[in-house]
This record gives sequence, C-alpha cells and structure tokens, in this order.
Amino acid sequence: MPKSMTIAGADRLRPLRQRTRGLWLLGPALVAGVAYLDPGNVASNMTAGARYGYLLVWVVVAGNIMAWLIQYLSAKLGVVTGQSLPEVLGSRIRNRWARRAYWVQAELVAMATDVAEVIGGAVALQLLFGIPLLLGGAITGAVSITLLMVQSRRGPRPFELVIISLMAIIVIGFVAGLFVAPPDPAGVASGLLPRFTDSGSVLLAASILGATIMPHAIYAHSALSRDRFGDPRDPNPPSIRTLLTATRWDVTTAMVIAGSVNLAILLLAAANLAGVEGTDSLEGAHTALAEGLGPVIATLFAVGLLASGLASTSVGAYAGAEIMHGLLRVRIPLLARRLVTLIPALAILAAGVDPTLALVLSQVVLSFGIPFALIPLVTLTAQRRTLREHANRPLTTALGILFSALLIALNATLLWLVLTGA
Repeated sequence: MPKSMTIAGADRLRPLRQRTRGLWLLGPALVAGVAYLDPGNVASNMTAGARYGYLLVWVVVAGNIMAWLIQYLSAKLGVVTGQSLPEVLGSRIRNRWARRAYWVQAELVAMATDVAEVIGGAVALQLLFGIPLLLGGAITGAVSITLLMVQSRRGPRPFELVIISLMAIIVIGFVAGLFVAPPDPAGVASGLLPRFTDSGSVLLAASILGATIMPHAIYAHSALSRDRFGDPRDPNPPSIRTLLTATRWDVTTAMVIAGSVNLAILLLAAANLAGVEGTDSLEGAHTALAEGLGPVIATLFAVGLLASGLASTSVGAYAGAEIMHGLLRVRIPLLARRLVTLIPALAILAAGVDPTLALVLSQVVLSFGIPFALIPLVTLTAQRRTLREHANRPLTTALGILFSALLIALNATLLWLVLTGA
C-alpha cells in the first residue's frame, strides 16, 4: 500500500479517535450529578409541587443554573491542581483547631446527606417489597458499601458506569408519569416568576436549594475529577485545556439531566397531587400516583426512588471519606466509616420519625452547609497562585460571588423565620 494512502487513512481516523477519547473523558460530573437526584430532592420537589403547585418552579430552574457553575468550578479545581477541595483546604488552613472545626461542619453535612439517602432507599424498599424501614435502611447501607468497593478495587471508570446506569433508571422512574399526565403549560410559565407566599414556601425553597446545590457534591466532584484524570500510568495524558473542555460538556450533560428530572418531579406533583390529601409524603405520593395514574407509574416511581437512594448514598459516602482524608489527613477502613455514618439515619428510622419530614429537614441542614463549601471554592478558583492561567475570569468570579450571596441571604431569611416563628 502506498505510503500516501496510509497517511490519508490515518488522517481520516484521527477525528474519530479524538471524538471517542472525548466521550471517554466524560463521567465525573455524571457521578457527582447523582447527588442532585437523591431522595432529598424527590421529597423536597414532591412536597413543593403538592403544597404549592407550580409556585416554586423558578427555584428549581435557578438552582440548576447556579449548580452548573458551581460544579464546573469544583471539577476545574480537581483537574488543574490534582487535589480535591478538602485537600486544598487542609493544606491552606494552618490552625489545627480551625481545620477541625471546618471538618466538623463538613462531616455534619455528609451525615445529613446520608440521612436523606438511606431513608429514601428504605422507603423505596418498603413501597416495593414491604420491607420494614429499619431493615431497608440497613440494606441500602450494605449495597452502598458494595458499590464503593467497586470504586476502590476496580477504579473510577467501572464505578462511573454503575452509577450512570442507576441514573438512567432514576430518569425513567421519575419522568414516566409526565407522559401519562402532562402539566399545564400556563401553570409552568407562571411558576417561572420568582416569588414566595409564606414562610412554608421559603422553607421549601431552601430545602430545594439544599438538595440541588449540595456541599458534599462540591467536595466529591473535585475528588472524582482528580481520581479520573490523575492517573500517572497514562502514557499520553490529555492537556489541561482538553480536560476542561470535556469537563464543561460533562457538567452540562449532568446538569441538564438532573435539572430536567428535578423539574419533572415537581411538575408531576403539581399536576396530579396538588390538593390531594396526604401527598406531601413519599408514601402518600406513591399511593396517589397509583390511584390517579395507575400501578405501573407508581411502581416506576418507587424503582426510581430506590435507584436514587442506592446511587446517591454511594457518592455521599465517597465524599465523606474524602472530607476526612483531605482535612484531617486520616483514612479509616471504609466499612468502619460507613457504619458510623449510617448510625444517624438508622436511629431516625428506629425512632419512628416521619421519613418525608426527615428528608426535607435534612435538605435544610445541607443548605446551611453551602456557604462553607461555596465561598472557599470561588475564592480558590479565582486565585492565579492556585490555578495559574486557568483561574476564573472576572465575570465567572462575579457570578460565583452573586450566587453565594443569594444562597446565604436565603438561608439567613429562613433562619430568621424559624427563630421568630413567622
């Protein structure tokens, strides 16, 4: 074969190889994006739709827009520095007690995350198989340990594929109902106007944002990017700019999926559960869906909830381990750590606390952890000494500051309403 033909063939194959490699670079954001589809999201969005109809559509949309920027900054920090956000903070916070105090709040956020995810998995197992909540919580925790073992023994890519497969199940489970009973377009449009009606709507808005912009997802995404792209055995590693371009596509894909599903949950409740007695709980919503849309849709909803609990609790446990390692420079056996973080969720289930109430309140706790993750993230990614030529542009930093201010203001308003009883 002539040499010219060989070169021409190679030239034609090069774009295909580049596209194939580009697809292979996707994944970390999709795994982190599962945190945006956890049972806390389901409870918050379902409750918002059942109680207030389309009122809080704008909160879901705004939260997803903010989440895109935040998750991209988290991934960029991991790609450029080769460290997770907890690792960078662990090296920057010199005072031992300050570092430990920061770890305590981050650990509490991780435990609040676990509460939502384990309880959601337990509720789903009860709806599907009649398993008692406490036993269902233990099963959910055990499955999460198995999934984490995949990550620790087989590497990040197999773990990503498992989590992405669960995400596909989540999408089908929560979106199917909209094809049977679509929402009112006029109602959806009216929900895009930012407003509140009472303190309950503010509480749910904070809960939705806490479930959408989750601190542990910020911590996890930087670590997932570090683990995925920091393999020293790669003989031909892609450039930082190539990785950042792939990351933008990765984050965009993940946020479109997560945002669409979260909106679908709220719209499903607004269109079919508003005004129906008892539908502000997951069990009541499942019953109402079975009665109104049929058992198939209700079963798909429960299956989606189960996949949500299993996938998100694995990502949450991964984030918790990274928080401890990065801030305290300590690694403990995965099984021991997982058992410790399961205790609060199992204790709540054993005490008979209403699962949906526990889910919604756990998301409020998460919303108060947002500033502690978000402010350092925006600060670090704006510093040239940290990210060099990849530091944020002025507009990116300005948007990060604006989003941080909005989230902190909403949390402060919520705290004032709770303390004053308004």
